[in-house]
Amino acid sequence: MRMPSFIEKLGWISAVVLPFWNIPLIIRIERRKSSKDMSLAWALGVFACLIGMLPSGLQSTDPVFKAFTVANLAIFSGVVVQVLRYR
Repeated sequence: MRMPSFIEKLGWISAVVLPFWNIPLIIRIERRKSSKDMSLAWALGVFACLIGMLPSGLQSTDPVFKAFTVANLAIFSGVVVQVLRYR
């Protein structure tokens, strides 16, 4: 079994960490009890694209793409819930 290269490791870490940058947005909406400054079209559009990417991401043999797809959909779902909840 070969060892992953630095670039592969960096890609993997980035793919998993990137979606976590949505957490401050979720917390901000919760603290303000408002999502009026968030575009509903943007939130639902991004969510629809992530759902559209899901089958490809799950079937991919690329572990970085698979990890990014799953992590991003899971955490961005929280953004959508908050936007709709405080709309």
